Amino acid sequence: MPTKEELASLICQKAGGALRFMVGIVGPPGAGKSTIAEALREALVAQGESAIVVPMDGFHFDDAVLNARGHRPRKGAPFTFDVLGFEVLLKRIKAREPDIAIPVFDRSMELSRAGADIVTDEAKFILVEGNYLLLKSAPWDRLKPLFDFTIFIEVPEAELESRLMGRILAHGHDAAYAKNWIASNDMLNIREVQSNSAKADVVI
Repeated sequence: MPTKEELASLICQKAGGALRFMVGIVGPPGAGKSTIAEALREALVAQGESAIVVPMDGFHFDDAVLNARGHRPRKGAPFTFDVLGFEVLLKRIKAREPDIAIPVFDRSMELSRAGADIVTDEAKFILVEGNYLLLKSAPWDRLKPLFDFTIFIEVPEAELESRLMGRILAHGHDAAYAKNWIASNDMLNIREVQSNSAKADVVI
């Protein structure tokens, strides 16, 4: 596995003199996408570049919408995201519009905060992280062409399950709830990402 510095150097090399370079960081739930995206951002900044992380999770439908649609038990599945709104955001970012507000998902409240961060037109590297950025199913398949470079994070299922169990327990749920949620929801999403994602430029 390359170090974050090596990965940052590779991305810089691929970007060349581009004013904007869109990087998709993809992996199943529990793969460590947000951690790797932040580490990569820090490595790019350390090399004198400008970079910002844009999380897909900001486009979760609110629980009120999921409850009304009967989708709350599958929160986190592809159909529980505003993928078309996310596509519009990525196109605006790619076009380097100035001062684009982005939503950020707050796990402590289990909801998205609108306008929680700003993408300026000066940011060169846009590190987009999410489960379904390379999904081959429509309408998600419209996202892949928006990226200049993609990274897929591979993690064994047993390790993903362990990480997700720890995450759910840390949010105050008991082990029985965690096991049921993982079996009935998270594992379905994990296998969707593993089996139905297009090939990435780099697998780590």
